[in-house]
Amino acid sequence: MQQFSNQEIADLKSRIDEIHELLAARGGDEPAAPVRVELEPRSDVAAPRLVDQLSFSIQARRMRRHHFGSAQMSGPTWDMMLDLMLANANGRILSASDLATGAGVPLSSGLRMIASLEVMGLVKRSIDERDRRRTIVRLTDAGTERMASYFEKVGLALRSNRAG
Repeated sequence: MQQFSNQEIADLKSRIDEIHELLAARGGDEPAAPVRVELEPRSDVAAPRLVDQLSFSIQARRMRRHHFGSAQMSGPTWDMMLDLMLANANGRILSASDLATGAGVPLSSGLRMIASLEVMGLVKRSIDERDRRRTIVRLTDAGTERMASYFEKVGLALRSNRAG
């Protein structure tokens, strides 16, 4: 059985994200035209598994949008939230520049994203007491709870998909 490379999987996920965003931007009451993606099966097992992964990826994205109530919670902003949750779980702290670098965005864009998360009540900023030039970003209690409950829902959906 031939495996997909990480790059192939990333390319597929990126394309799915683009399609989903196009459909979401379309809005209106009329149903979207079905999107048909032709994939050449690499084996009898790979194609169904890929379809399951793609379906679950779309389901998780929709769950995230519904759970957080915002289309902003995607791309680099979502990467920042994941980094903050992981840092929180490991007892580490991250600076604003750490988050921007991890999300692959310029610091100015990262600071705007962090400000948006702060307005949503998901993160808080503070000055690093050891280096006052540095801004520390942490999840708020509400941010931690929202992330934890989201991943609990995703876990339930994953177990349900595996059982079904």
